[in-house]
Amino acid sequence: MGFHKLVLLAATCCTFGSGAWAQEAVSAETVVARVNGEAITLGHMLLVRESLPNEYKSLPDRQLFDGILEQLVQQTILSQKSSAPDSLQIRLTLENDRRLMRAARMIEQWSEQPISEGAIQDAYEAAYSGVDQGLEYKAAHILVETEAAALELIEKVNAGEEFSALARDFSTGPSGPGGGDLGWFGKGMMVPPFEQAVIELEVGEVSKPVKTDFGWHVILLNETRAVESPALEDVREMIVEDLRRAAVEAEMAVLRSQADIELIEDPQIDPGAVKNFELLSQ
Repeated sequence: MGFHKLVLLAATCCTFGSGAWAQEAVSAETVVARVNGEAITLGHMLLVRESLPNEYKSLPDRQLFDGILEQLVQQTILSQKSSAPDSLQIRLTLENDRRLMRAARMIEQWSEQPISEGAIQDAYEAAYSGVDQGLEYKAAHILVETEAAALELIEKVNAGEEFSALARDFSTGPSGPGGGDLGWFGKGMMVPPFEQAVIELEVGEVSKPVKTDFGWHVILLNETRAVESPALEDVREMIVEDLRRAAVEAEMAVLRSQADIELIEDPQIDPGAVKNFELLSQ
């Protein structure tokens, strides 16, 4: 159980008194406690809350408030008590965290830029208007355990026996009782060997035995149809996300081109060193 969990559980049996500041306007800079003169602010508490699992975020306000505050009080006491300078690991972690948060804020600002309706429409037309979306297939199959059984079924179909009846009698798959009918499906919805066999069939044709991890299949292609382009509203959110991503990448490319970047190529640095965590303790 993590440190913050222990503190939050302890908070179920103790509470702090309500200060007068609770009735006043507050901000992230509002001081909620001092430990040997060092301030703990509401902003500190907000950041702790954001890092908690959802099960703790949903605690009653007073219980959550007191638990977070007690955690920060304890951490401040321990931090003040420690006289040792920050280790290399702590220093580098703080540098990375600061870098990450500042970079994330830049990306967030770029992502907040509005996307025009014209740009959305242009992206939709480029992706879907006049573009072949491929085919969907309506097929049935019979699933059996051996290739020999599949070949025998193919002979029966070629001799005029009804495919759906054979599927009901012999298929071991869940579609057997329904005559082997798989309904309509598109690219990527079936395992690759099965999909490839279907693509190569003509309508009304029965496949050779097809091996997959499920067993051996005999496939009948009943029908094909062109895939219709989705309506703009159905893909609007995806298009907007794609445009935002492209905008961020473009901004990043500009900044990178303007930056003075020096990549140190030292033959003595083994790329595998990036996995040697013990370097941080040296």
